[in-house]
Amino acid sequence: MTGSALSDRGLAGSAKGAGRVIELRRGGRALGGSYLYQGEGLITGWHCHEVHQIEYALGGVVEVETSSAHYLLPPQQAAWIPAGLEHQATMAPGVRTVAVMFDPQLIRTGGERARILAVSPLIREMMVYALRWPIDRADGDETSDTFFRALADLVIEALDHEAPLSLPSSEHPIVAAAMAYTKKHLQSATAESVSRAVAVSERTLRRLFHDELGLSWRTYLLHARMLRAMALLASPGQSVRETSTAVGFDSLSSFTRAFTQFCGETPSTYRKRIVGEQV
Repeated sequence: MTGSALSDRGLAGSAKGAGRVIELRRGGRALGGSYLYQGEGLITGWHCHEVHQIEYALGGVVEVETSSAHYLLPPQQAAWIPAGLEHQATMAPGVRTVAVMFDPQLIRTGGERARILAVSPLIREMMVYALRWPIDRADGDETSDTFFRALADLVIEALDHEAPLSLPSSEHPIVAAAMAYTKKHLQSATAESVSRAVAVSERTLRRLFHDELGLSWRTYLLHARMLRAMALLASPGQSVRETSTAVGFDSLSSFTRAFTQFCGETPSTYRKRIVGEQV
């Protein structure tokens, strides 16, 4: 994900399915390495890497899209991107992330899909410490190899602690269009307006979502609203009430109830924790 920022911005035009591989080691042979990204907003374009990658959001919000899902990476969480997985990332303005890359031989159980992970403070501190070893250096050494092997073991354990911060994707044209319309109109979307926008009946819309995604359109809407709320609450100066309105809730109490059920903490508590940890 970060590797595209490391490489070059010409990637931004890459189309989905192009299969472009960005070699982050640039011919080097290090078993592990790191990269810090901070700066302006960026859409990477579709690409993949020859190494596994775990990216930790120090501040700001990153969105990651694959062929099967759309993921939100809020501050203090990490995204797992296995080697060879085609993906596209959108970096919000002001985002700061640290990425650690691993040779696939260090993590043989990385799977084939992206995940958002709730990482421990130990992994976070080790990822920051790893910045002394850039991924594109010529080779590793005994000290760095030992360090990245130890970090890889911790990441393997973390892969079992996935956070539910993703939305499904679909190749079905009507479902894909309905999802895109829903995300664009979170403040006002209804089953009626979405059905009208994609030219199907509400009954057909409900059936397609159930058949293609295994969940109802209303559940999809709720999850999309919650993920957007998490991203907004991580922004400086954004209040809970403004966020509630922006994602389509008529009352602050109903928003607080839904957010707490989804995230396990109130919007105010989440905001204080996230904003406080970004300072």
